[in-house]
Amino acid sequence: MAKVMAINLSKEKGVIKTPIEEGLFIEDHGLKDDAHAGDWHRQVSLLGQESVDKILAMGVIENLEAGVFAENILTEGIVLYELPVGTKLKIGETLQEVTQIGKKCHHGCEIFQKVGDCVMPREGIFTKVLKGGVIKIGDEIEILM
Repeated sequence: MAKVMAINLSKEKGVIKTPIEEGLFIEDHGLKDDAHAGDWHRQVSLLGQESVDKILAMGVIENLEAGVFAENILTEGIVLYELPVGTKLKIGETLQEVTQIGKKCHHGCEIFQKVGDCVMPREGIFTKVLKGGVIKIGDEIEILM
């Protein structure tokens, strides 16, 4: 079963996000009060714990906390970067659509400086919120296609 491991928020772009207990995701906007939310195709960023584990296995850093890769939602049990663009996901009360796989990483970001590598550009995905609602840690993630 795929599930939400963490929800993370930041007021500024390019910085590590801070974990929160639950998040309000707004239709056509993203996570309330997050710097990346807005009227565009990358409203919410997701990264799998499995991807974080790859960085840990490299010995780059000993302990990685949720939000260190600036992901809004840390997942477990789903290979996010293999989902085709257009895939719909039911996460908590929300409905989201995959809009982009990976991204170009901007140089000098806090994440790369702290960790030495960033898995988000390779394995992170982005979604647009089709139906808003609350997402909590432990919520199930369902692939609807």
